[in-house]
Amino acid sequence: SDGIPLPVDGHGGASFNVINDVIPRVVQMIEDTTEHVLRFEVPEMLESERFSWFRDEEFARQTLAGLNPICIRRMVQEFPIVSKLDPAVYGPAESALTKEVLEKMMNGRMTVEEAVEKKRLFLLDYHDVFLPYVHRVRELPDTTLYGSRTVFFLSEEGTLMPLAIELTRPQSPTRPQWRRAFTHGPDATESWLWKLAKAHVLTHDTGYHQLVSHWLRTHACVEPYIIATNRQLSRMHPVHRLLHPHFRYTMEINALAREALINADGIIEEAFWPGRYSIELSSVAYGAAWQFDTEALPEDLVSRGLAVRRDDGELELAIKDYPYADDGLLIWGSIKQWASDYVDFYYKSDGDVAGDKELRAWWEEVRTKGHADKKDEPWWPVCDSKENLVQILTIIMWVTSGHHAAVNFGQYHYAGYFPNRPTVVRKNIPVEENRDDEMKKFMARPEEVLLQSLPSQMQAIKVMATLDILSSHSPDEEYMGEYAEPAWLAEPMVKAAFEKFSGRLKEVEGTIDQRNNNPENKNRCGAGIVPYELLKPFSEPGVTGRGIPNSISI
Repeated sequence: SDGIPLPVDGHGGASFNVINDVIPRVVQMIEDTTEHVLRFEVPEMLESERFSWFRDEEFARQTLAGLNPICIRRMVQEFPIVSKLDPAVYGPAESALTKEVLEKMMNGRMTVEEAVEKKRLFLLDYHDVFLPYVHRVRELPDTTLYGSRTVFFLSEEGTLMPLAIELTRPQSPTRPQWRRAFTHGPDATESWLWKLAKAHVLTHDTGYHQLVSHWLRTHACVEPYIIATNRQLSRMHPVHRLLHPHFRYTMEINALAREALINADGIIEEAFWPGRYSIELSSVAYGAAWQFDTEALPEDLVSRGLAVRRDDGELELAIKDYPYADDGLLIWGSIKQWASDYVDFYYKSDGDVAGDKELRAWWEEVRTKGHADKKDEPWWPVCDSKENLVQILTIIMWVTSGHHAAVNFGQYHYAGYFPNRPTVVRKNIPVEENRDDEMKKFMARPEEVLLQSLPSQMQAIKVMATLDILSSHSPDEEYMGEYAEPAWLAEPMVKAAFEKFSGRLKEVEGTIDQRNNNPENKNRCGAGIVPYELLKPFSEPGVTGRGIPNSISI
């Protein structure tokens, strides 16, 4: 509550340029005769329960209802777990998360095979994607890295519990591979090693969230849609008019990000563990995993094993209380109905879509120029029917609105408190080297070792100020379903369709409130639990943790 003291300059004054040289002022500066401090608002999760970040239940809950709820997947046929990387380069492919380790943590309730069959095992996998960077990142000052895997078990109550964490250091010319499975053991030593292992996993998830779930999949991958729309579609084209509000300020905010956030020696490189390899990692993830078709929320959920399609075409979630998916599907369905009504008005048949030369040129540019390195992939939809056009438009509108809101506007609430979402871990876990001095210090003061592993105070200042910006709604924010474009109002049927869309979003607000107040939904309701509001459509200005703008405007 006393704030964070800023370093002083050579004249004894506060060195405000630490913040001002990097980003605009977004927090209240308190200055008196004796000290200069920055005062930040208390993040919501810390205000709800001060020590929730310590609990295994909260660690697991946030994979479904936290800042990065789009990476966990169900284990379908992954057992035994084996790396796909070259063992001659990285070491043995076998995982330390063996059948014996997992079944011990399930306390004999079922075998691993039974748990997989009953859809009870889930995986957060940052092993193969990070292992090639471990040695390079470790050469950077004050940071370290492992490849990691975390396995979760779905309880009868519908909540996840972490069973085990694997940390891996690949082999090098001078040392063999090191890997170990960590569990929440019965004794104090195992318990504290488990807490340290969780800190590493949280750091991995935080870096991947910022560079892939957020920057790559929203800010970066939307740019080709914006450029193609302005190049190939006239301003009077119905698709241009539909998408125009979803592109507001995106190119401008991306230009600013390239100047101060993701630039060389910018905030991301200085305060997040990938450091100088941040954008390289983002690019590698794009090449390995990005697909236009699975940017659709339903297809994303199915691809991760978090949902299956029933015979009637509806989705059935693998985890009944999955707040991001539950609320996201309401938003997705509302957007798709609006896109369908809009397309029905302007295109009476599939032939009308196929014969639209501007539309054909637009989609050709998106695929062959905007995403040229993936232009021949089989998953691209063909823009030759009303159904495909609706799906294409829905994906673009979802990514710019719901997807971005889900991974962006909770950043300060969840990551503003560093023990919950550290951006870097500065020390290896003590048992890796097993040095006497490190182990002695760990055994004597494990909490101190944990805290010293977390980001420095200056890293925290920069990241907290940045997250405050990114999580803020401006006073002139335009929320989805709030304002109709003038061209829509000129056509009575389009106007009526938009009003129906706006009304559905208002209903979604009420539905989300009901879900957050339902005690059966243990992933969003309970003592100290932060309610899931990131996909509530509307908000007032400021850091609110809710509201879905039309566009990626921050």
